[in-house]
Amino acid sequence: MEQIWGSMVQYTAIQWEWPVAVYLFLAGLSAGALIAALLVKWRDGNNEYDGLVKAGVLLAPVAIGIGQALLIVDLSKPLSFWLLMFHYQLNSVMSIGVILLMVYSGLATLLAVIVFKGFLAESEWTEWCFSPLLPVVEWFENRGTWLEWIMCLFAIAIAAYTGFLLSALGAKPLLNVPLLPLLFLVSGISAGIAATIAGGVIAFKGSVRDENLNYLLSLDTKLLPVELFVLFIMFSGLINMGGQYAVVAKQALTVGLWAKVFWLGVIGAGLILPIIVALTSLHGQQQTVSHSVSIAAGQAAYQEVRQAVPVGTLLINSTMVLLGGVLLRFYILYAGQIFS
Repeated sequence: MEQIWGSMVQYTAIQWEWPVAVYLFLAGLSAGALIAALLVKWRDGNNEYDGLVKAGVLLAPVAIGIGQALLIVDLSKPLSFWLLMFHYQLNSVMSIGVILLMVYSGLATLLAVIVFKGFLAESEWTEWCFSPLLPVVEWFENRGTWLEWIMCLFAIAIAAYTGFLLSALGAKPLLNVPLLPLLFLVSGISAGIAATIAGGVIAFKGSVRDENLNYLLSLDTKLLPVELFVLFIMFSGLINMGGQYAVVAKQALTVGLWAKVFWLGVIGAGLILPIIVALTSLHGQQQTVSHSVSIAAGQAAYQEVRQAVPVGTLLINSTMVLLGGVLLRFYILYAGQIFS
C-alpha cells in the first residue's frame, strides 16, 4: 500500500539527526578539555593554576551539560529520560553510556569546583552555599594525583564511548567500524585542546604561561596527523573488505553533499589547514622582556627572550580545528545512515 497522506519522516534513512551530532562533538570536546587541563596541571606542578587549566575545567562540565540536554530533548520521550538512571542493562551501549556520563559529569564538576575554590568561597553570590561544602572539597583536593588519574580515565572513556554509541544504529558499515572509537577519541582530545587554548587566551590571558600554551599547541599539532592517519586506515580497511563495505565507503567519499563536507570541511579546513598554520604561523616570535632583581644593596637587570604566539592566528587555528571536529561528527552520523 502506497503512502499518500501524512508525514514521510518515518520513511527516511535518517534516524538520528543534528542534535546527536552536536552531542557527540560536545562530549568529545568536554573530555578533551578535561584531559588538556590535567596535562597542564601535572606539567606545571605549582599551586597557582594556569589560565589554560581554568579554561579547561570550565569547558568540561559546561560542554557535557549542553550535550546531554540536547540528547534528552531529541528523545521521543524526553520526560522519561530519568528512568535510564535507575534501570540499567549492562549489555546495552546506551546504559553503559548513562553510567559513564553520570560519573564523568560529577568528576568534571568537582574538578572545576576545586580549581575555582577560592573564587567560590569569596564571592557574595556563592559564599553562603559553598562555605559548608568547603571541607568536603578540600578533602577531595587532598586525595592527590590518583583522583585526577581517575578523572582522566573517565574522560578517555567518554570520548571513546561516543564512537561505540553509533553502533546502536544497527548493521551500517560506516558506523560499525572498529576504529571509530579511536577516531572520536583522537578528534575529541584535539578539539578539547583547541577549545581550551581559545578559552584560555580569551578569558584568562593574564595567567596563561607561554610554555604551557606552546606545550598544548605542540600536542594538538601532533594529534592532527594521527587523526588523518586513522581516517585513512578506516576507509582503506572498508574498501579492502570488498562487497557492501567497499560500495558504502566509495559512496561516502565521492557522492553528493557529504563527500564535499568530508574533503573540504573535515580534511581541508579541519585538518590540513590547521597543520599548515601550526607549522608556518604558530612557531612563535621572539619577544624580549626586561627584568630587574635586587642583589644585596644594588639592582641588577637582565633580559629574557620568550616565544610569543600571535593570538589572532591562534584563535583562527583553534576555530578551524573545532570546525573540523563538529563536521566530522555530522559526516559520520549522516553519511553512515544514508549510505547503507
